[in-house]
Order: sequence, then C-alpha cells, then structure tokens
Amino acid sequence: MDEININPLTILTNQITSMIKATIALLPELAVALVVILLTWLIAKFVRFIVKQTLNKSKMRPSLCGLVIMLSGLAVWIFGLMSAAIILFPNLTPASMLAGLGLGSVAIGFAFKDTFENFLAGIIILLRKEMRINDHIECEDLEGKVEDIAIRETHIRQTDGQLVIVPNSVLFKNPLTIRTDLDQRRATIICGIAYDEDVAEGRKVIKKAVEGCSTVIKDNRPIQIFAQEFADSSINFEITWWPGSKPVDIRTSRDEVVEAVKKALDDAGIEIPFPYRTMTFKEPLSLVDEN
Repeated sequence: MDEININPLTILTNQITSMIKATIALLPELAVALVVILLTWLIAKFVRFIVKQTLNKSKMRPSLCGLVIMLSGLAVWIFGLMSAAIILFPNLTPASMLAGLGLGSVAIGFAFKDTFENFLAGIIILLRKEMRINDHIECEDLEGKVEDIAIRETHIRQTDGQLVIVPNSVLFKNPLTIRTDLDQRRATIICGIAYDEDVAEGRKVIKKAVEGCSTVIKDNRPIQIFAQEFADSSINFEITWWPGSKPVDIRTSRDEVVEAVKKALDDAGIEIPFPYRTMTFKEPLSLVDEN
C-alpha cells in the first residue's frame, strides 16, 4: 500500500480557507442580523420612552413604573434577538428556540434560585397596595421606615439611623406589620391607684387628664379607661387612646399622657402607691430594748 503524506500546513490552510468562504457566504445574513439588532435597540428605546410617558400620568408607584418600563424593553429585545438568530441560522425555528430557552431557564433557575425568588417577591410586593414608601414596618425583629422598594430588595431605615437592606423574599414569606397603614394607632399604658382610693373617682380624674392632652385624637377615636386588675399594691387601670401612628408620635403622646395623669392624680390627692410588702411570722416577735 502506498503511503499518503499529509502535510499539516496544507490541512490548516484548507480549514482557514473553508472558514473564510463560509464567513463570506454568511456576510449578507450577518449584515441583516446587525441591522435587526440596531432596529431592536431603537425600538426598545422608543417603547421604554412611550411607556414611561404613559406611566408618569398614572398614580402607579415609581418602583413599579420602573419594573414595567424594564419588562417592556426586555420583551422587545427578546423578540429582536430571536429574529436575528433565525436570520443567521435559517434552520432555527421559534419552537426550537423556545424549547432551548425552557431548558436554559430551568438550569438558570436552579443556579440563581434566591435571586429569582427575591425578584418574584419584589414584583408581588410592588403590586400590593400596602407597604408604601415612608411606611414604618416591623418584620422578623426588624423595625424602621421604608425608604425604597427595589426589584430584589427593600431599604429600611431603622429608628437609630442605620440602613438595613432586606431581601424581598424575607418580607414576602414572613408576617409583616405595617404600623403606619392608618394615620392613627392606639397606645396603652397601665396606671395604678391605692386600694384606699375610690375607683370611680380615679377613673374620672384619669380620663379628664387624658382628654386635655394635645397629642390625643378625640374627634372619632374613644379614650378608654378600664379597671384591669387587683395588683399586689394597687388597682390597675388600663388607659388607651389614639395618637398618630409614627413611632415618634407614640413616644411623644405617651410622655405627655403619663405626665398629665401623674399631675392630675397628685392634684386630686389620689395616691399612686409604691410596692407594699406584708411580712407575717408564725411566732410573735419580742421587742428588745437595747438601752
């Protein structure tokens, strides 16, 4: 058998020549695909502009407006890139591309599970009417004012000034208390009077003192004073009223009410007792005079 001498340089030259010919043959499709991508960029920019102008006239949240604008541009880009791919590779079909996207999305979903979870939670939170910017909330031992609601995270400013960035999935999966959902929020304190005092008179004095406080809302919210329990040294009253709903409103109003109730009881001669302790002995105690 005759030996065939294969020159590696010849093989490499033939491969490069074939690639150049294939690229030249693909140039028209490549040019059209580039034009499609350029048109996609222009159309996406125009669509985002139109959507933004339309949403600016609505009462939709700014963060939700940003989400809608982003999704509208993303939809245009997906359609444009699929069109460019079909032009470059005629054997591709929309069905095969969608199938590939489906398999790819499953793999990406497993790889970025937490990211997508926060993204979807952010969309749901933005679609809710509750929890607006500047609301005071509490969730998982975290309390503060909502400064920003983004797609994947929410910025909460705590009352001590620290900023906490919370993943949206935490706010979505756990119980969330919105303290400023209403303009007023009920406040409560406990005040006791001595057993020797008249309960009805004590209730009357306390109610008058609370009614005189400027931070107490009296138009459509009741001031309620109930004798709550027989405590160790006093009869305790539960005093409830409605101030503003912000944390500083609660603290300011509670300070004013405590001061007013204390002064009113003192002026009326009604005792707020110190804790009493009564000691009993089985055997009589003898008194010894050491003098």
